[in-house]
Amino acid sequence: MRAIGKTLIVAALAASLAACGNAEEPSVGAVRTTAALPVCAVDDVAVGGAFGAEPTITIPGTCSPPTELLSKDLTAGTGKDVTAGVTMLTDYHLVAWSTKSVADSSFTRGEPFPLENVGQAGVIDGWNEGLIGMKEGGRRLLVVPPAKGYGARGQGQIKPNETLVFVIDAVQVS
Repeated sequence: MRAIGKTLIVAALAASLAACGNAEEPSVGAVRTTAALPVCAVDDVAVGGAFGAEPTITIPGTCSPPTELLSKDLTAGTGKDVTAGVTMLTDYHLVAWSTKSVADSSFTRGEPFPLENVGQAGVIDGWNEGLIGMKEGGRRLLVVPPAKGYGARGQGQIKPNETLVFVIDAVQVS
């Protein structure tokens, strides 16, 4: 009887362990966790198109949106500097990070966007900070975190807490 009892206990233990599943296949009702994605760098965002032409923006799915303003000159301008207080004419293309789709574009409308008093203009902080240092004739990529964009309130088609990806052309600086 003792051998049979031990055999039954071992069999019951083996059956209960098998019912728990393994690391490769979670049991029913278990929450599957995934490793957090690394934070994207500005070079992870792919941009196509030359200055003056409507750009393409490809947001990667292999990294998470950054929490700080990122900037990269795609085309170095050769004209006047964009400094605090200047007036400039821009063309821009905006893609929302979460949807990876175009949310707004002055290129599509065929109407450049005027901006007065750069650095304190009535636009998002990401623009006021991110345009300084451009030159007329330049094209810049800006990745704007929610805190420097529309934040928790959102704006029109822009969801609350959305990361914004802009390509901006400095058409004219005065």
